[in-house]
Amino acid sequence: MTALHLEAEHRRAIAQELTACYPREGCGLLLGRRTFAVEGTEETGRTVTGIVPVANAWEPSLLDYAEDGEQDHSQRDRYWIDPADLLKVQRQAREQGLEIIGVYHSHPDHEAVPSECDRTLAWPVYSYVIVSVVQGEVIDLKSWRLDERNQFRPEPVKMIGSSTNKAPFLS
Repeated sequence: MTALHLEAEHRRAIAQELTACYPREGCGLLLGRRTFAVEGTEETGRTVTGIVPVANAWEPSLLDYAEDGEQDHSQRDRYWIDPADLLKVQRQAREQGLEIIGVYHSHPDHEAVPSECDRTLAWPVYSYVIVSVVQGEVIDLKSWRLDERNQFRPEPVKMIGSSTNKAPFLS
């Protein structure tokens, strides 16, 4: 399986943002590049070169997307990225020669393991970084990818050293 390469500065920025959102779920997009052994062959990895925090747009009218029949969801246990935000970031990323390679979000007071709602709403092209924030502190960070049966599988996260170039934060 491919690995997600994440710099320490990105991990710190994600942690800082998601702890500030606690006790609500926070979310954002991972920008970067996919790598291939040879052009046109199977993907060998993903490198995060920037993160873009976005507002959690979850609201009760989105309940049908949860597909679990429960009525009591809120931003404490759900997130939603507004499609307009996704398109805006996608355009900005392309202008910089980057692409959206994943999504990150927090699980307040829960493990960094995908929920059924996470799986239902996931796209197979993205990495999904989930951060466990317990009582306002980051406990764990894990990445997940959908397999060919639409089930989440762990994706290794390789921490890489800080670069001298600051990662772009898009507004």
